[in-house]
Amino acid sequence: MRKMKNSYRRVGKIRERVLDIVFPPRCPACDKPVPLPGLICPACGEKFTLVKAPVCLKCGKHIADEREEYCRGCRLVIHRFERGRGLFTYQSAAASMYRFKYAGRREYARFYADQIAERLGKTIRGWRADALVPVPIHAARMRERGYNQAESLAVELGRRTGIPVKSRLLKRVKNTLPQKLLSDRERQNNLKRAFKIRGNDVKLKTVIIIDDIYTTGSTIDACAAVLKSAGVEKVYFITAAVGKELL
Repeated sequence: MRKMKNSYRRVGKIRERVLDIVFPPRCPACDKPVPLPGLICPACGEKFTLVKAPVCLKCGKHIADEREEYCRGCRLVIHRFERGRGLFTYQSAAASMYRFKYAGRREYARFYADQIAERLGKTIRGWRADALVPVPIHAARMRERGYNQAESLAVELGRRTGIPVKSRLLKRVKNTLPQKLLSDRERQNNLKRAFKIRGNDVKLKTVIIIDDIYTTGSTIDACAAVLKSAGVEKVYFITAAVGKELL
């Protein structure tokens, strides 16, 4: 079985190399074709800013006051997840995140997954997750975009960590408004009954929710609540970017 998995991985890598030659991947920073064999232009390597310590022990946001263990948002809200981490500051990655989500740049997922596996791999391994679960999008948005950016990221991260991806575990049954347009209270109401579990027999103890951006945690909380109601014991999250600490 292990030999078969290794063979599939080698075939997958060869396929990626061929596709990269025919359709060079776009740089996630400047969006220009990347010189092979890289995933980002050499001159763009410093354009993304990593979330710096100290970080919130709950959500991973940078904390301005190093005397605090938790950010203001996590001191005010009881989250349904155990812990989470985001890699880049949203300010530095906003344009890239927009193209990744709305402009068809799903190939950016390879760069984000590489960076997450390299920089947050120890944390991910420490959580001992049974599966990666991408935040689902509604069927109407899937038809519009053609892909789910969170699923693309989860698949690439699964390849690098060896953790199985369960893309069909959660279903989005409510076509919610974009969270960025809403207040904190509106975000919570917007996501009520937005997700459900596919099937009745969930045999996972620990999962990591994968999404592109973490802001207030409303989406992660909504997914975590549904997962825990189905029997999942521990829920963590990983995102490519994370917003500022609430003031």
